[in-house]
Amino acid sequence: MLELRIDGQACGHPVLGNISVRVAAGERICLLGPSGIGKTTLLNGIAGLDRRLNERMIKRSSNLRLGYLFQEHRLLPWRSVRQNLAMVGASHAEIDRLLAQVGLGDAAEALPDQLSLGMARRAALARSLAIKPDLLLLDEPFASLDPDRAAELRRLISQLLDAQPRMAMICVTHDAKDADDLANRLWYLDGVPAELQWDQPLTAAASASQISEQLRRLSV
Repeated sequence: MLELRIDGQACGHPVLGNISVRVAAGERICLLGPSGIGKTTLLNGIAGLDRRLNERMIKRSSNLRLGYLFQEHRLLPWRSVRQNLAMVGASHAEIDRLLAQVGLGDAAEALPDQLSLGMARRAALARSLAIKPDLLLLDEPFASLDPDRAAELRRLISQLLDAQPRMAMICVTHDAKDADDLANRLWYLDGVPAELQWDQPLTAAASASQISEQLRRLSV
C-alpha cells in the first residue's frame, strides 16, 4: 500500500532524516513523539503535500485513495455541511449515510460556523471518508476537544475502522492513550533530524503508554 524510503539529507529536508517503513492494508498506526519533532511534517509528506519528498521516497500503490483529517477542519465556511461533502464527489444518499454514521444527520444544511468544534471535526471526518479512502490520515484529531468529546470521537473512529477492516490508518497524536484505544502498531518519531525510534506492533504485553514513556525517558 505505502512504502517510505525517505533520505532527508539527500533531499535537503530541514526536519526529517532517514525513514524506511512499509504500511499494509488494515494497519492502524499511531505516530507519537515530542511536540514539534516533525509528526505532521511526515504525515504531510505521506499525503504528497511536501514537494521535497519525491516519488522515490514516498511510494504509493497505484490508485491509492487517501483521506486526510487535518488539525483544522478546513470546511468551506460559505457552504453547508452537505455541500462540503458533495464537493469531493459524494452522492446525496452517500452524504446522508456518512453524516448519520458520524452523528450529524440533523446538521446537513448547517454552515461550518454554526457547528461546535467537535461537530465540525466529525463533519470533516465524514468528508475524509466520502472519498472511500484506502488510507486514512488523522492529524491530532482529538486536539482541543474536552475529554468527553474526545472519547466520543475515538469510539467513532474505532467503529468506522472496524466496519472497514482493510482501511489503514496513520494517526498523529500527542497522547499515547489514543494509541491504546485505536492502534495495532506504534511509531515513535524523535531525534534531529527526526527518525522513527520505534516501529512495532502493539501487543498485550506492553501498552503504548508504557512504551512511549520508556522512549521519552531514554531521549531526555
